[in-house]
Amino acid sequence: MDISKEWYKSEFINHELLLSHIPIEKEFNEYIAIAEGNLDYVRKNHNNESFANPEGKGILSEDKLQNIRYHFVVATALITRYCVMNGMELEKAYNLSDFYIQKMDKCLSIPEITALHNTMCLDYCNKMHILKKSELLSKPVVLCMDYIYGHLHTRITLKQLAEYTELSENYLSKIFCKEIGMPISKYITLKKIEQAKNLLSYSDYSIADIANYLSFSSQSHFIQVFQKFVGMTPHKYRNKHFRHNWEDLSDN
Repeated sequence: MDISKEWYKSEFINHELLLSHIPIEKEFNEYIAIAEGNLDYVRKNHNNESFANPEGKGILSEDKLQNIRYHFVVATALITRYCVMNGMELEKAYNLSDFYIQKMDKCLSIPEITALHNTMCLDYCNKMHILKKSELLSKPVVLCMDYIYGHLHTRITLKQLAEYTELSENYLSKIFCKEIGMPISKYITLKKIEQAKNLLSYSDYSIADIANYLSFSSQSHFIQVFQKFVGMTPHKYRNKHFRHNWEDLSDN
């Protein structure tokens, strides 16, 4: 099949419309940041909602929803390979990739896919962050961090962590605080608040649902803790960060 004429026509149209892609180094910077476990960089990039913004991205489909689906798959594939090259277990990386692509396949809107993309990037990044820290931290502390990250939707106790690491509660508390620089209880709360911020920004879940999902004792307790760590209530945070420009992107 000779498609050269179609290609030349497409190339001419793109040139006339002045369509261009974002610089390749900018795209690679995020993949490198994820592979290096640079959580601050990844969170900042997601606050800019760069994935949802079609400007500078290739048009892989004329259908906007299908277009972002294709970009999700491409991004996941590249992130997976960057993480493998930086030390993530091959099977773990590819299983994670399959998991997120299958979840994306069930999404019905651009905001849903964008939220899942952000969750996916942070998940890879957090796993790489723990992997990099494992080179500097003791095995029990790394096990604690990994357990906490995987159980944020439950009530996590020091007793559970001590049993998981097969250490006494006092000794685990001591080495965790020494290596991480804060008590285990504060670390757990910080991670729950980080997850809450993500849910407030990229999901439709109510504040009560988020409080329940993250196993806070009550909605009022969640609001109190959130305000203490973030400096504003969950309601104000959502008003400031929730879907700034997705309405236009969802119109397909």
